[in-house]
Amino acid sequence: MDRYNRHIILSEIGHKGQEKLSKAKVLVVGAGGLGCPVLQYLAAAGIGTLGIIDYDIVELSNLQRQILFGTSSLGKNKANEAKAKLQDLNQTINIKAYPVQLTFQNAIELFGQFDIIVDGTDNFETRYLINDVCVITNKALVFGAIYKFQGQVAVFNFNNGPSYRCAFPAKPEKGEVPNCSEIGVLGVLPGIIGTMMANEVLKIVLGIGNILSGEIWCYDALSNQNQIIKINRNEAEIENIILNKNDFQNQKMNNICRPEVIEVSIEAFLNRQNVQFIDVRERQEQPKINNFNVIEIPLSVLENQLDLISRVEEKAIFCQSGIRSKTAVTILKKHHINNCYSIKEGASEIIGYINKSNKNTIHE
Repeated sequence: MDRYNRHIILSEIGHKGQEKLSKAKVLVVGAGGLGCPVLQYLAAAGIGTLGIIDYDIVELSNLQRQILFGTSSLGKNKANEAKAKLQDLNQTINIKAYPVQLTFQNAIELFGQFDIIVDGTDNFETRYLINDVCVITNKALVFGAIYKFQGQVAVFNFNNGPSYRCAFPAKPEKGEVPNCSEIGVLGVLPGIIGTMMANEVLKIVLGIGNILSGEIWCYDALSNQNQIIKINRNEAEIENIILNKNDFQNQKMNNICRPEVIEVSIEAFLNRQNVQFIDVRERQEQPKINNFNVIEIPLSVLENQLDLISRVEEKAIFCQSGIRSKTAVTILKKHHINNCYSIKEGASEIIGYINKSNKNTIHE
C-alpha cells in the first residue's frame, strides 16, 4: 500500500490496476541508454517480472547517459549490474538477468516467457530480429530509437497493428546509418525517450490511454517540437515473417559480433622484443608477476588509463584466468588500439611457466 500509494489513489489504476502490474512480465532487450530509464520506471511501478538481456559490459563512455550505472560498475556485465541496482530499488519484484547475446537460436524461447518486449537496442540487425520474433510469438513490442538530438517511440504488433517492418521494410546497409558512438547523443535524450517507452508499457498493461500503435512519436530536443507519423499494417511483410518462421532459428547474426579476440599462450611472447604486458586484475589480486615488465591497469579503470598503453608495441593482456583479459582486448579495440592479445589462462598460465622454467634451470 505504501510503495504504490500514488498509483492506487488514481481512479484509472486503483488496486486492480496495480495487481495487473504485479502480474505483468516484461522483457527489456538492451540495458543501455534507453534500457536504463525503462528498467528503472518499470521496476519502480511494480512490474511483477522484469527481464533484462544484454551481453555487453559497462564502459566509461556509457556513464554520460546510462544512469543505472556508476564507476563501480565499470567492466561488469550490464544485465547483471542492472539487476543488482534494480533489486535495491524494489525487492518485491522478480528480476531476471540474461547476460547473453540475443540470437535467432535463443530469442523465441526467451520471448515466450514474457508478455511485452521492449526494444532498447542500437543496431538494425537486432531490431529486425526482435520484431520478427514478436510477430512469430505474438508479443507486443515497445520500440525506441535515438539520433543525436532526436528520438522516436512506437508500439508494434499490438492488437493486429503494424510491425517494425511495416514502417521500415528495408534494412539499411551496414555502416549506412552511424550510431551514437560515431556521432554522439545528448545525454538526457535517452532518458526522455526511455521514459516515454516505459509509459507505453504501463498503458498496455493497465489498458488505459491511447497506445502508440500504428503511430511513431518523434521528438526533437533542440526545438521541443514533436509530431506523430501514421503507419499502416503491411500484410505482405507480416505474412513473409510467418511463412519463414520454420527456418528462423537457422539464421545467423551478421553485423553485431564483437571484435575478434585472439587468445595466445604466454610462450608466444617469450624472447620477443617490443611487447607490453598488461595485468588487468584488481591491484589486490595475487600472485604478482615480477618476472616480466608488467604494468597494472585494472579492468575497472582501463578506459581512464589508455595513455599508459603503447600504440606501437604488441600487448599481451592477462587476468587471473583469461576471461577479463578478453573483455579488455574488446575495449581496447573499440578505442582503435590494435595488436592486443589475451593470454589464454591468465596469471595461472604465467606462474606455471615460471615455475616450470625455474625447475628446469635448477635441474640443469
